[in-house]
Amino acid sequence: MANFPVVDELDRRILMEVQIDNRQSSETLGEKVGASPSTVQRRLARLRETGVIESDISVVAEEAVGWPMTFIVEVVLERERVDLLDAFRESMRKLEEVQQCYYVTGDIDFIMIVSTEDMKSYEDFSRRVFIENPNLKSYASHVVVNRVKGGRRVNVMRQQQGNNLR
Repeated sequence: MANFPVVDELDRRILMEVQIDNRQSSETLGEKVGASPSTVQRRLARLRETGVIESDISVVAEEAVGWPMTFIVEVVLERERVDLLDAFRESMRKLEEVQQCYYVTGDIDFIMIVSTEDMKSYEDFSRRVFIENPNLKSYASHVVVNRVKGGRRVNVMRQQQGNNLR
């Protein structure tokens, strides 16, 4: 587990705001969180440098750029040797269709979110990535009919005991 710095109340207020809109000026953020623009800039720089803020991205509407199909895929590997797990993880990181991939507990080894242009593209993807993989025991695909909620915003204001985010 990563060793993150202590995140105080001001950091939390800044983090809540930049999760909503990370293009806000330091002046605007400062007004919202009750700090000077220079303090906001220093805090943001530290949060980025230490990995508390993993990245600053723009979320693109998949439909607008021709990737309207989303699938939730459950994957079970044949063997769970460390080298095979690492190879599968690395291969998923390289695939542009794989938006998210999680190694999970239980009967399933991985759950992933996959986006494609259409059903034919997904069929080609699943053949190339799953069917032709000799270490893949099984996979199940679920077509997303409607995204009810998306995103990765974290409620950083919620107090949790036993960690350094107090």
